[in-house]
Amino acid sequence: MKKAIFTLSLIFLGLVSVWAQEQFPSQIWHKGNIYGSDGQNFSGLIKYDLENNLVQLKSESIITFTASNVSNFEIYDEIFGGVRTFYSLPFSLNGDYETPIFFEVLTQGNDIALLCREYIATDSRSMGSYGAMGMNPFWGPQTMIGYRLAFNYFFFKDGKIQKYSLKKKDLFDYLTGHDQEIDLFMRKNRLEHDKRGDLLRITAYYNELNKN
Repeated sequence: MKKAIFTLSLIFLGLVSVWAQEQFPSQIWHKGNIYGSDGQNFSGLIKYDLENNLVQLKSESIITFTASNVSNFEIYDEIFGGVRTFYSLPFSLNGDYETPIFFEVLTQGNDIALLCREYIATDSRSMGSYGAMGMNPFWGPQTMIGYRLAFNYFFFKDGKIQKYSLKKKDLFDYLTGHDQEIDLFMRKNRLEHDKRGDLLRITAYYNELNKN
């Protein structure tokens, strides 16, 4: 019995250790460029903090910039793969007054742009698949707390930034004038209305339709 408990403890500690070592894009340094609002440009290793709207540059020392003194910055993200671009744009996050904050630009055209802001969300996962740990009659279903990368999406249209509710109806309210084409495009390519890569493809397709 003691040996079984010890083995289960090691499994649990191993899982927690692996989960704790998970790194998100905002937690590591990326090669990139920062373009200041005063026209100065900087290159080096970059780390960003969207929660506090900060971006750091590491070269000979570490310099911290705010969204107020940065026009935009770009990084090469080895986790996502490819170049990601962030712009400082005025927006009211809490319903008060607008301040410069960072948005990632996923795709843009003449009519509309899809923006997003990532954040690290708490994720409680059941451990029911680990046998006895998930079936303890005294403690009930076992869970452990982890973290996952999540996104808030925004559309920039008619000079305004509006948060997307992740409802399909609202998506069509933003992408007006091509309902049938977009619906067919989504069904044909099995695209969802609330996933990052799918939203990017849908919005890019809408902008292509408006070119014709």
